[in-house]
Amino acid sequence: MASTLTQELLDPILRSDPAGPRVTYYDDATGERVEVSTVTLANWAAKTANLLRDEFGVEPGARVSVLLPAHWQTAAVLLGAWWAGADVTIGADDNAELALVHGDRIEEAGDVPEILALSLDAFGKPVPNLPLGVTDYATSVRVHGDQFRPSGQLGALDSTPVDEVLAAARARAEAHSLAVGDRVLSSLPWSTADELIDGLLSVLVAGGSLVQVSNPDDSKTERRKSTEKITATLG
Repeated sequence: MASTLTQELLDPILRSDPAGPRVTYYDDATGERVEVSTVTLANWAAKTANLLRDEFGVEPGARVSVLLPAHWQTAAVLLGAWWAGADVTIGADDNAELALVHGDRIEEAGDVPEILALSLDAFGKPVPNLPLGVTDYATSVRVHGDQFRPSGQLGALDSTPVDEVLAAARARAEAHSLAVGDRVLSSLPWSTADELIDGLLSVLVAGGSLVQVSNPDDSKTERRKSTEKITATLG
């Protein structure tokens, strides 16, 4: 079975720059800043993949819907889902076996058998007052290992094969003139498959490092470009 999208994206970076920053996340509304290296991102992805396989039975070909904003934890969760072999849909999907959702969007998940909710809290706090039958990600993921052995993958994103998703990501990286080692500033959303490819996968496939900003304060942009050593900007 084909290699997973996560392996194709992360393996080259893990070989060339495992300790370098891979995703730096800012929320200008709260002052939050979190930076994760390639190794740390891979560890979170592995823990997520183990959680999905062991507790939800996710195997290659399983459909998983994702209703999460552009965030470093979303990147980890997506990479984990792909590592487990899931076919990811961005947005609600009544045909999904599992929905990964922000705690404020549980009602948007639709008619799916299982829901895994994320608070996206910087300190790992669980989602408060979860409805019966909804699983909290922060609580559940901690007990899972940070190594994962994948079983391959069929479709990766809206049933599109891994090689086609990679080709689309490379095309967007070329359109943005991204190169290995670029430090890429972006506030683009990841609310559709195309936006995800443009705002996240293009950076990873190019071997770049993403600085993702939520609720951007334009007055901070120039200083941030300097302090974060930005070499490219998306959007």
